Amino acid sequence: MRLRHLGQGIELGFLVQNRRKRKKKKNMSEKKAVKEKNTKEKAAKEKNTKVKAAKETLDRQLEEKRSLAGEIIRRLELEYPDAGCTLDYNQAWKLLVSVRLAAQCTDARVNVVVQELYKKFPDVQALAQADVDEIEEIVRPCGLGRSKARDISACMKILWEEYGGNVPDDFELLLKLPGVGRKSANLIMGDVFGKPAIVTDTHCIRLVNRMGLVDQIKEPK
Repeated sequence: MRLRHLGQGIELGFLVQNRRKRKKKKNMSEKKAVKEKNTKEKAAKEKNTKVKAAKETLDRQLEEKRSLAGEIIRRLELEYPDAGCTLDYNQAWKLLVSVRLAAQCTDARVNVVVQELYKKFPDVQALAQADVDEIEEIVRPCGLGRSKARDISACMKILWEEYGGNVPDDFELLLKLPGVGRKSANLIMGDVFGKPAIVTDTHCIRLVNRMGLVDQIKEPK
């Protein structure tokens, strides 16, 4: 009888001990979960604070850039009230021709050379049907005569055959024309069609760095 009671007591003791262990383990797990939750919440709060601070810094910098750009524009307009494209043209296709000839050549020389070109080939159709050699003979003083003559001829053919002699007012379509890059396309979009466009080249990049609008940017973006 005593042995039975002793066994029951020992068994009860084990049960109580196991229950305490489980309760202790549960409490430790709960504490660990709470700690992890607090750690995550703290990290998220710190991240949000950093993001907010970065956004405020960026907004402040952008506002400073806008203010600087506005002042630069104001001064340029005062200094150059009649500023415009230095390539002479009275039709969109002529600006396409001139801007191609202007590569590695001064605008002043281009304005002289195109006078003879337009006298001999006065419209898109005439230039599209002209022999490349004849075009090259006229535009040679602008340099790179052969490649420029080929591009002009191919470009005018497309304008005549696909666009009825008109220049498309779509940036992507302009880029598909022979001899037309992003700089030329932006010039056409802005100067001819009055659409928002920036003609960006190495001079523009050099100047905006000096003005403080960008910092150490070497490629147009």
